[in-house]
Amino acid sequence: MPSRASILFSMKQLKTEQRVEILKGLVEGVGINATCRMTGFAKNTVLKLLRDIGPACDRYHNEHVRNLSTKRVQCDEIWSFVYAKQKNVPEEKRGFGVGDIWTWTALDAGSKLMISYLVGLRDAGYAFEFMNDVASRLANRVQMTTDGHRPYLEAVEGSFGADIDYAMLVKIYGAERADEARYSPAKCIGTRRAGITGNPDPKHISTSYVERSNLTLRLMNRRFTRLTLGFSKKIENHIHAIALYAFHYNFCKIHSTLRVTPAMEAGLTDHVWEIEEIVALLQTKEKRAA
Repeated sequence: MPSRASILFSMKQLKTEQRVEILKGLVEGVGINATCRMTGFAKNTVLKLLRDIGPACDRYHNEHVRNLSTKRVQCDEIWSFVYAKQKNVPEEKRGFGVGDIWTWTALDAGSKLMISYLVGLRDAGYAFEFMNDVASRLANRVQMTTDGHRPYLEAVEGSFGADIDYAMLVKIYGAERADEARYSPAKCIGTRRAGITGNPDPKHISTSYVERSNLTLRLMNRRFTRLTLGFSKKIENHIHAIALYAFHYNFCKIHSTLRVTPAMEAGLTDHVWEIEEIVALLQTKEKRAA
């Protein structure tokens, strides 16, 4: 293990076991500074590895999470922020990648595979981009459920046309609870199911799996933890962290119900991936560059 003095290493100087040691902390929800303290490596070294491994994970996901025989897809968005919360962003810092940021996620309700993810704003443009990506990864007609976010309506129609069974699950909230703690949400007092396109099965109009998946994302990624200083300071690092999380979730983490990884259940791999195999994605890229 490196000394606490933490001299700077380039990525080519880091050995495989050193990269594995750093990534084990990052995929288990440990923040950057804590990872530095645990491993002894400098912050720049840890961030450099994240900036290299994130695109490698995203590239593999983009190339191999394709032609999926999915039956039911659930979609949702999860909030976070970069640099500062939107209300606290200085005028001179305002722009994309500073303030509120959203991660769009699509989950296969059967295999629990994270089919697609997109970091951006919660507007119609990103809804279209997200749905186009989801549609490009599917091999057959699916039933899809989203929440009541209105940009989904045109985005789903634009990406799938009539070749989908699509429904919205709209949550109905009660009045704000002024006497409750600052971060307590309004109480959900009911839901309304609305068939939009095709013939969705009412029994499967649900977003429970993707919401549970997003809860795991919030719990297992320090950048999403509320009321801490672990939030992202740069949008690029935020994107790389989500790419690493999604890859580890799909290929390395055994689902507690399925007893295999989502990628195994979806037929994308025949084994549980180790952290060393994630590092190998980066090493393959380095050999090509050489």
